Amino acid sequence: MRLAPRVATLLAVAALPLALTACSSGSSSDTGGASAAPSKAKDPNAGLATGTQLKKALAPASAFPAGFAPEADGASDSGGTFLDPSGPSKAKPDCTRLEATSWIQVTGYKGGVSFAQNDYVNHGKTEEIAQEIDAFQGTTATAVMKQMQAVADECATFTDTDAHAKVKLTGTSTAGLGDEAYTMTLTSGAWENGTTLLAVRSGNSVITVLSTAGSDNGAASAKKVTTRILDSLKALKTA
Repeated sequence: MRLAPRVATLLAVAALPLALTACSSGSSSDTGGASAAPSKAKDPNAGLATGTQLKKALAPASAFPAGFAPEADGASDSGGTFLDPSGPSKAKPDCTRLEATSWIQVTGYKGGVSFAQNDYVNHGKTEEIAQEIDAFQGTTATAVMKQMQAVADECATFTDTDAHAKVKLTGTSTAGLGDEAYTMTLTSGAWENGTTLLAVRSGNSVITVLSTAGSDNGAASAKKVTTRILDSLKALKTA
């Protein structure tokens, strides 16, 4: 199953309100001094990359196996504005989302306040590699990564949407990638090859990669693409 790419439905976040100064009934000499200057509310998106910036941080075509090309309808990003933040859903995870692009949504979070994604397939469209970067406010990126473990437990086995076959999921924390990383591997006796899902947090951003390429359930190609994205995000922060 392949879902349509995530779409930025909100064009911009409303401007943050400024604190209003109270009107004084007397002059400054009555109070012994001038009124305090109004304080500005802190921008929760300060320091976060926009979708336009994240698009540039996605892995280039050279990071994908020979013969892979981008899907025309697989690319999307939030542009130069920020979206409203989404809270976690309390509903039971829809495990079938793990079969598709934008699989980060299985955690209950719709995505970040900015994002960029695209999708590559081989010539026969029998193998796929999808990449996405989401930027989150505050500590939400850490919460998303924590939810990955809960998803792995809830979706240890489920039925896929195409072959209606039993899918087995194994999940494990992965060292050496970003600030923290988690890998899920999906396998089924009805599939020719499994799927690797790799989620990596880098600061306030979460990288999610899906790969079915190669004979190793997509593991090597998923790691290669993720590593390229991490390098690009590091360069983005220091630019």
